[in-house]
Amino acid sequence: MQTVLIVVHLIIVLALIGVVLLQRSEGGLGLGGGGGGGVAGFMTGRGQANALTRATAILAALFFATSLVLAILSHRSQAPKSILDTGAPQSAGQPAKQPTGADNLLDTLRQQQDRAPATAPAQPAPSAPAQPAVPDAPQSR
Repeated sequence: MQTVLIVVHLIIVLALIGVVLLQRSEGGLGLGGGGGGGVAGFMTGRGQANALTRATAILAALFFATSLVLAILSHRSQAPKSILDTGAPQSAGQPAKQPTGADNLLDTLRQQQDRAPATAPAQPAPSAPAQPAVPDAPQSR
């Protein structure tokens, strides 16, 4: 639906540009103004002004309507998301825990922190004394 509306919107935009360029300009520099253009014999003065003004008003109204509908559709397609609704990723062996009113976020984080070292693989103790870390950035001399 949104793609079809975008295509219709673009067609309206192109038609609006065309109608505006056909209108007689006050300064005489537009496509519809000037001396001896191909548009001069299309319609005569007053009729041309009324038709092009009416077409411009209709296309402008359609442009605003499609712009508003596209904005509404864009807003509705992005539902608000809360970080509290999404739980921490659960491992395959742990069942999902249902949040209760008594638990707060700090307690949950502490429980996860307490569980993390127990599930991490044990690393062997270093046999040699630890070397100081060398920075990765090049040093100036």
